[in-house]
Amino acid sequence: MKIAVIGTGYVGLVTGTCFAETGVNVVCVDNDLNKVKMMQAGKVPIYEPGLEPMMVTNIEKGRLTFTNSIKEAISGAKVIFIAVGTPPDEDGSADLKHVLGVATEIGSLLDHYVVVATKSTVPVGTAERIRIAIKNKLAERNQDIPFDVASNPEFLKEGSAVEDFLKPQRIIVGVDSKKAGDLMRKLYMPFLLNNRTVIFMDIPSAELTKNAANAMLATRISFINEIANLCELLGADINNVRKGIGSDPRIGNRFLYPGIGYGGSCFPKDVKAIIKTASDQGYDLKVISAVEKANEFQKNVIFNKISRHFGNNLKSKSIGVWGLSFKPKTNDIRESSAVYLVKKLVDAGVNVRVYDPAAMDETRKQLGNSVYYAEDHYDAIKGVDALALLTEWAEFHLPDLEKMSKLMHEKTIFDGRNIYDPEEMKKKGFCYYGIGRK
Repeated sequence: MKIAVIGTGYVGLVTGTCFAETGVNVVCVDNDLNKVKMMQAGKVPIYEPGLEPMMVTNIEKGRLTFTNSIKEAISGAKVIFIAVGTPPDEDGSADLKHVLGVATEIGSLLDHYVVVATKSTVPVGTAERIRIAIKNKLAERNQDIPFDVASNPEFLKEGSAVEDFLKPQRIIVGVDSKKAGDLMRKLYMPFLLNNRTVIFMDIPSAELTKNAANAMLATRISFINEIANLCELLGADINNVRKGIGSDPRIGNRFLYPGIGYGGSCFPKDVKAIIKTASDQGYDLKVISAVEKANEFQKNVIFNKISRHFGNNLKSKSIGVWGLSFKPKTNDIRESSAVYLVKKLVDAGVNVRVYDPAAMDETRKQLGNSVYYAEDHYDAIKGVDALALLTEWAEFHLPDLEKMSKLMHEKTIFDGRNIYDPEEMKKKGFCYYGIGRK
């Protein structure tokens, strides 16, 4: 079976490579010719563990190719995946111009039956808009070529996307015809044979499932952050509370880790999008709106702690920052709470020294020369008045505290991920601040 994947961003490249790994012939399309040439040479333009060797293997076996020609990609394809970006518009809604632009181009080139499936995260009703865009273009050509649309949202976590695709907890497929359902079932047969959960449903339900899932996870994060802030006021310890409530099987312990607020390319965008979708229907999503508000507050928690510690006078202070990506194992700094904090510190007159194992280049694009880019995490704390730990990369978990004591001007740590033991920090002479801890 041949499929086409239009868009080689995070979702598209992982989708195309992993389908090729299952034996499907995949053609990936991108309009950036330099990027296409880079991928043809076996180089991955994103940071994702395990992706590059798999991509190289499937290129060598002839199952994975790259082009900037949609016409070439969709020729003979059974399924066309749309995996282009859907950035948030000014009103919070998903900007569908790229999705609908691709649909229009498909309509101008289509010459055989296909299923056009959305991988991009889109609001309810997008599949119907894609259908109309393709039909309108076919009508202009005086062509009556049958096709179906489908919704096949992705549930990939950055840093573990390859495993998430190949060993999914569930696969959601929204279709409205038996023919489309049979074709999508054939495409996902390797997963069905391995007893992976593939759930077929109507298209609007599939479209909503993705946004609702991310809104639910964002809700859990904002909830535990709220409880952590309450713990500080009451003298309780959020780690104990988290374990206590997480032991209830109705609640569970996933996504109950306090921190500096959620970020990334999905949660902020999808929360805004589902709020806007409801608003367009005249309905106010009260809980999810509160989740967004709580997250905006949480992004300032570490800054407020730093400011209070230094008597609300941060000018000319020096602070080292460990971690810039919105989570470990990715170079993605989109909506990163860490980068948000760094910008606030710089605006307050702080001399900031930053280090991240993967996101330094991306950070330079945003922050320019406003911060010092350290060679490693110890270089980031030379002579600083405090350290802010903002992303829980593995290499930060067991630092050399004796070395840190010698490098830092003042031994103060603001732990935005609660990865250090407060008692150990105290014994080593550090002034320690966590999230939701005494």
